[in-house]
Amino acid sequence: MTKKDFESLLDSVVETLRSEVRAVPFSTAKEFENRVREVVQDMIDDPAIAIDFNPHPQAFPDIAIGAFGIEVKFTTNDTWRSVANSVLETNRIEDVKTVYIVFGKMGGVPDVKWSEYEKCVVHVRTSHVPRFEVEIGAPRSLFKEMGVSYDDFRVSEMHEKMHYIRQYARERLKKGERLWWLEDAHGEEHTLPIQARLYTQLSNDEKTRLRAEAVLLCPRIVQSGRSRNKYYDVVLYLLTYHGVLCHQARDLFSAGSVANPNNDDDGGIYIQRAIALIEPEIRAAAARMDGALFEEYWGVTVPPERRIREWLRRADEFAQDWRPSGVLFLDEER
Repeated sequence: MTKKDFESLLDSVVETLRSEVRAVPFSTAKEFENRVREVVQDMIDDPAIAIDFNPHPQAFPDIAIGAFGIEVKFTTNDTWRSVANSVLETNRIEDVKTVYIVFGKMGGVPDVKWSEYEKCVVHVRTSHVPRFEVEIGAPRSLFKEMGVSYDDFRVSEMHEKMHYIRQYARERLKKGERLWWLEDAHGEEHTLPIQARLYTQLSNDEKTRLRAEAVLLCPRIVQSGRSRNKYYDVVLYLLTYHGVLCHQARDLFSAGSVANPNNDDDGGIYIQRAIALIEPEIRAAAARMDGALFEEYWGVTVPPERRIREWLRRADEFAQDWRPSGVLFLDEER
């Protein structure tokens, strides 16, 4: 069967299904999916081709016909958009080379349409597992926006897929938003703790470690105390990457307990003193932290051995009444 033959078959299948849904709409996705199988089987002339009516529940696509496949989508709403399969395509049927969508829309005026899968994918939803969203009649596909063909994308390693997806997502971030998923290199994985935790309830060691990471990623904290937004990235980092809620971010760095634990009344700039006290922990963070985090928060990839120098450069630009590179990390090669 050629591609043209298969698309002609889809025309006939959709025409039949459209007549049926206009008369009596389907009420469930399972009912509609099984009916698609029945109609396809009835219209295939070749007796050697048998549709599997009991496929693996996670198989992709839902219906395999030699080198062609049909992914069935269904909604009771008046929309041609739906969440689709995982970008991993773990259970893809390997014999299928070209995938189509048959979409049953029961809301509004019930209708059924088909389209090539690659042309329908318009978005990737980043939840527990990134999943595609599809839309019949979309003006532009996700793969065109990402600059990669679907065939090349689907056979890529997961870390390569995430490179495309992360770049796509970054371009759509609004001011003050951050990505919470940052897997970059092969084998790297970040899992957000399922339980939310309060910063005040953490051990002192964990508080210090998280402060060090936040200082490193967010050099803006050296700005004047009058700066309204300087702690936003710190709060978002702790929440989205560690599941830690800190409702008084200022106290992470300016409270006497972290900037003047000895209560020596020496005065000075509290943020400077707070950072100086955890320089070893910040160095350790620079050596171990995921490179994707620096790409996300700094906009560039920086190797571990250059991260402290780059932080000093950025901090100098943010600080107003003092110069971080003149008082912090003094043994760092400039």
